[in-house]
Amino acid sequence: MNEAYIVETLRTPGGRRKGAASHWHPADMAAEVINALLDKTGIDPAAVDDVILGCVTQAGEQSNAFARNAVLSSRLPQSVPGVTIDRQCGSSQQSIHFAAQSVMSGMQDMVIAGGGESMTRVPMFSNRKLHDEAGLGEGPYSRRVLERYGVDGFNQFTGAEMMAAKYGFSREDLDNFALMSHRKAAVASRSGAFDAEMVPLTDSEGTHTQDEGIRFDASLEALADLKPLVEDGVITAGNASQICDGASGLLIVGERALRDHGLTPIARIAGMTVTAGDPVIMLDEPINATRRAMERAGMNLDQIDLYEVNEAFAPVPMAWLQQLDADPDRLNVNGGSIALGHPLGATGAKLTATLIHALRSRGKRYGLQTMCEAGGIANVTIFEAL
Repeated sequence: MNEAYIVETLRTPGGRRKGAASHWHPADMAAEVINALLDKTGIDPAAVDDVILGCVTQAGEQSNAFARNAVLSSRLPQSVPGVTIDRQCGSSQQSIHFAAQSVMSGMQDMVIAGGGESMTRVPMFSNRKLHDEAGLGEGPYSRRVLERYGVDGFNQFTGAEMMAAKYGFSREDLDNFALMSHRKAAVASRSGAFDAEMVPLTDSEGTHTQDEGIRFDASLEALADLKPLVEDGVITAGNASQICDGASGLLIVGERALRDHGLTPIARIAGMTVTAGDPVIMLDEPINATRRAMERAGMNLDQIDLYEVNEAFAPVPMAWLQQLDADPDRLNVNGGSIALGHPLGATGAKLTATLIHALRSRGKRYGLQTMCEAGGIANVTIFEAL
C-alpha cells in the first residue's frame, strides 16, 4: 500500500466572535488557505485531484456544497472537485483521513484536505434553529434514539459536566488547566511559534496575523469570577473552547506525486483510527480511541513525542491524561482551543498544522492528535515528522 505524505499544512489565525476574521465569507477564508498551499508548495493547481473540507454548520454561507464553493473562490481551476464532510468537531480531521485513504489506495495522487467555519456569520445550531422555530420535524434525534438512551436530548455541555464528575475534577482544577492553555499560547504567539503555519487574512480592515482568543493577561482570579454554564456546575466560558472563525488545510500526496512533481514532504501519516462510544457523555471517547490507535499502530504513548487533544472543554484533555497516564509536558504544548479557539469544522486540520510544525521545530518524530465529537465519536491520527 502507498504511503500518504503531507507536503504542507497551514491555517488562518483564529478570529474571535465578531472579530477580524468575521469580515470574511467562510468560502473565501477557506480559499485563502488553498491559495497559500499552492503558493508554498509550488504545485500545478490543475494537478489537484480533489478538495475535501470539513464544515459543521452547513447553513447560510456554508451551505450548498461549501468545499466546492471554496474551490471556485480559490485559484484552483474549475476542473477540481470538492466535497464537504460533517463529522462534527472532527470534520476536518476526518477529511485528512479520507484524503489519506484515497492517496494510499492509489485512486488519487494529490488531495487538499482541511476545513472552514465562521461561527460569527453561521452560528452554531443555526442549521436546525429555523426548522425548530417553524415547527418542521422533530429535530435530529428521533424518538426511537431518545428512548434507547432514556434522555430528552444529547448535549455537549451536559457531557462536559458529566466528565468532570466522572473523573473527579473540581472547578479549580479546570480553571488551572485553562490558565495553562492561555499561558502556553501566549508564549507560543510571542515567540513566533505559529508563524510557519499561519496564513494572514488581509482585507480593507487590515491584516490579521494573530490568534485573537489568547488572553495574555489571564489569571486564575479572572477565571474564577466567571459564572458556570449551569447552576452549581463547573464548566464556564473560561474553561471551555472559544467560539472562533477560521480555516485550515494541508496538501496530502502519494509517492508518485512526490516523484512526478519534485515535492519534499514534511510529514507522513503513520496511523488513522476512528471509534464510537456513549453518545450521552459523548466527550470521553478519545481515551478509548487512543488505546485502539496505539494497538493498531503497534506503539505506546511513550513513543509519541507530542499530543494534541482538543480542548473542547477542559475535562476532555484532563481525563485523557489521567486515564492514559500520559505526560502532561507533551500535551498541547502551544496551548489549545481554550486559548486559541475552536472553529468547529476547521479545528482538526488546524491542530494538525500546529502539531506538525511543533514536531519539526523541536526536532521530534511522532505526534498524536485526537478529537472528541458529537455522538460519542473520536478520531485519532498519528503523524511522523520528516
